[in-house]
Amino acid sequence: MSTTQPLLIELGTEELPVKALPGLAQAFFDGVLDGLHKRGVGFDRNGAKPLYTPRRLAVLLGAVDTQQPEQRSEVLGPYLNIALDGDGQPTKALQGFAAKAGVEWTALEKTSDNKGERFVHRAVKPGADTASLLGEVVREAIAAMPIPKPMRWGDHDYGFARPVHWLVALLGKDVVPAQALGVSSDRMSRGHRFMHDKPVWFSAPQDYVESLRAAFVLVDPDERRERIVREVEAAASADGGRARIDEGILEEVNGLTEWPVAVACSFEREFLAVPQEALIATMEANQKFFPVLDASGQLTERFVGVANIESRDAAEVRKGYERVIRPRFADAKFFFDEDLKQGLASMGDGLKTVKYQDKLGSVADKVARVAWLSVEVAKECGADPVQAKRAAELSKNDLQSRMVNEFPELQGIAGRYYASARKEDAAVADAIDYAYMPRFSSDSIAPSKLGQVVAIAERLYTLAGGFKAGLKPTGNKDPFSLRRNALGLARTLIEGDVDIDFVHSIRKAQICVIVAELDSEQKRKQMAAELAQFAGIDVGAEQSAQIVLNREEFLAETSEIYDFVIDRLRSYYADRGVPAQQFETVVALRVSNLADFDRRLTAIAEFAKLPEAEALAAANKRSRNILKKVEGEVPEAIDPALFAEPAERELAEAVDAAVADTDPLLAQRDYVAVLGRLARLRPQVDAFFDKVMVNVDDAAVRNNRLALLKRLSDRLGSVAAIEHLSI
Repeated sequence: MSTTQPLLIELGTEELPVKALPGLAQAFFDGVLDGLHKRGVGFDRNGAKPLYTPRRLAVLLGAVDTQQPEQRSEVLGPYLNIALDGDGQPTKALQGFAAKAGVEWTALEKTSDNKGERFVHRAVKPGADTASLLGEVVREAIAAMPIPKPMRWGDHDYGFARPVHWLVALLGKDVVPAQALGVSSDRMSRGHRFMHDKPVWFSAPQDYVESLRAAFVLVDPDERRERIVREVEAAASADGGRARIDEGILEEVNGLTEWPVAVACSFEREFLAVPQEALIATMEANQKFFPVLDASGQLTERFVGVANIESRDAAEVRKGYERVIRPRFADAKFFFDEDLKQGLASMGDGLKTVKYQDKLGSVADKVARVAWLSVEVAKECGADPVQAKRAAELSKNDLQSRMVNEFPELQGIAGRYYASARKEDAAVADAIDYAYMPRFSSDSIAPSKLGQVVAIAERLYTLAGGFKAGLKPTGNKDPFSLRRNALGLARTLIEGDVDIDFVHSIRKAQICVIVAELDSEQKRKQMAAELAQFAGIDVGAEQSAQIVLNREEFLAETSEIYDFVIDRLRSYYADRGVPAQQFETVVALRVSNLADFDRRLTAIAEFAKLPEAEALAAANKRSRNILKKVEGEVPEAIDPALFAEPAERELAEAVDAAVADTDPLLAQRDYVAVLGRLARLRPQVDAFFDKVMVNVDDAAVRNNRLALLKRLSDRLGSVAAIEHLSI
């Protein structure tokens, strides 16, 4: 019986790339475990996880089998009709198979499959010692790691992410003989580069974490991360502040340190006149510092750096951190002051010379069209059209600012500051910033209605323009970020409960693109004419000579953009736990209002919980199938005089009552109540399909029953195509 021993493998390197470090550690860990599993070596991974610092990747397992189990093999040979001749003697095919297996042909066994009986060679051999396998396991794990550009050092012909200096491999108290990347295994690691620059000796794997801790190395990334947070928060709170700890920056600092030590620092208060987002971006992205905020969430003149050493002169470390940040802050203040002198409105003049896209003109052209769309969206959802137009007109001006040129991530944010400085309405200033939201997948949508309006208009035009210019995403390529824009648009409409006709809005955006080459007055008139023709939307402007458009192509593109946005919602709702079947029930209706789409989806989730749901879904599916096979139009009128069975009369009365009850609920969009009321139709529906045949010979009776089925099906499908719930 195989015994178990703890296993330690540590690969020591120069400092590894910080952003790649967690992934490399996970890959090394997975590779070692996969190598053991592939060889049948049992192990206990309870509590095991990747261990790493900037200078090492490690795998520590508490119990690993010291020997493989017996290795059984089975090799299939030729079928009997090929293996034996007419006298039952072995053919060359069988003799060759036996020779390859190293046995006499008479020692082979037989097995059968669906093609007949055949020879088979089965063998059992003792398992190898795990120690003899580990060298190959380590080399395979290293080879499988995702390193796009391996570094070579010395005159070696092999490479790794960084030069490798040592390899620890212990199974129990014994060193496992192994070689990888030019180093041989032993039990010697290394401590902190500055605080314990000497070898660290391990007597057994279970000593690993504690021995390194004594050498000022926290090899457990969770322990190291907790120490960083604890120290940073303590340093910030010592001055009455609260540290802003961004998860991404925290992870980077965790990958830069082996023994993290927080250092409280400060800068001149005059820099607080600069937008705090610029200062925070500099501290976090450029220096990996943690800003300190006050109780109201505003930036203070303090920040916390994290050193990888317990310095004997912490004041010098503090001075160094403060010194490196000052020039960046001074640049930001200069840019901000110069931008304030110019003013946000005048920055817009430069947008005329900035190309947006070859077929769509300049950024200034886009701004004008988004401003028009913003007015249209504002009218429809009850926002202030004048404010919407102003916010849209100013929304891209800060692209010409010095601040955004230096800090691109401040687009919109800088515009909000500049608009506020020139006494623009606060709602307008905020909307300039909010129009960019959501900026990333986990970001919130614009918090104000005005911001949502401009965000919607911006994304509508981007989608319509991108499709018209032939920039639709293909595979992993999405040069216009249309997928991100589509999801941001859908999220804003849904999460903001923006009650607009989405299909009409797409058509308005398409018109903006089509008439892009006309001057402003013509453009206004042309929009009215084309919208009247294609979308049935009256924008209150006089008609003009129309551009010749292909109606079918126009409407096909509208549908394509709609479908593109809906496709983005599949993963959005899947992430929220909505089953695909439920999603399809609403998609089938091609709802022209995404806020209403969401309400229907919420209702169908409640309906699916009801015991009547499956039966009614199946009944509606059956009804739809019957109605699809009808040639010609299904009659609308139902004649009670033609009812021949009590079940059809009872169903007709129940449907009439349900329609009367649900009409006001549908008008109020109370879809949960609608479906709850329709669920009460189940007894009459079940009785109808049990006792009534629809396709009888009598045409009048048949048509009357079809009319009843259509009335039932239309009402059952008034919220969602519930037949999709039927398996």
